[in-house]
Amino acid sequence: MELTVTAFLIVCPLIFLASFVDAVAGGGGLISLPAYFLAGVPIHNAIATNKLSSAAGTCISTWRFCKNKYADLRLAIPSVLVALAGSALGANIALITSDKILKITLLAVLPVAAFYVFRSKDMERKSSVPIKGKAKYAIVITASFVIGAYDGFYGPGTGTFLILIYTGMARMDIKTAAGNTKLVNLASNMAALATFLLHGKIIFPLGLAASVFSIAGHYLGSGMVMKNGTKIVRPIILAVLALLFIKIITGM
Repeated sequence: MELTVTAFLIVCPLIFLASFVDAVAGGGGLISLPAYFLAGVPIHNAIATNKLSSAAGTCISTWRFCKNKYADLRLAIPSVLVALAGSALGANIALITSDKILKITLLAVLPVAAFYVFRSKDMERKSSVPIKGKAKYAIVITASFVIGAYDGFYGPGTGTFLILIYTGMARMDIKTAAGNTKLVNLASNMAALATFLLHGKIIFPLGLAASVFSIAGHYLGSGMVMKNGTKIVRPIILAVLALLFIKIITGM
């Protein structure tokens, strides 16, 4: 596609906002991917270029979590490995999926992803019955592979899905779950990014510019405590989703 100044003006501020939201409350992908669509980027290129900017920003959040030792490496290492495989699989499926099917998939998946993001406050609940041993590994590794595949194929809501499963089903504490989520999400982003890179789907001028804004958003968001952050985040996501739905429906 031919890039215009308008495309940069649409994408870059929304990527900054998405990254800030993602670091504070999760669900930033519900803003970042639609940003590329709203700028007129073709769907396969949008998914691929979004991986570039998302991976750049996620590196910052991941580094800050690991620096503060908010990760269980015994669970994270196998989770990262299966997420790499799952994401590569999902990205390859996305490449052979037609634009029309992807648009229909978006219409079906976006409301589900948004629903889970809006319920993200449930992550704060702590279970009185911890899960240990093989059962915990099975839950975490299975979730990492399946959601890693989803991230490679599409992506928005990945971090939220992982944290909900890690805390709700695997009964991990919220800080460790968040740290492991960042490691797995970074791995799935990188695997998908490599796949799209090999197939020439990334729009580098736009993606690199957006990466700068993504890094800034993640850095500021990960260092800020917003007690009522979701009250601001949810209306923003809802507005962007509404615009995306209109654009997809009118363009089909």
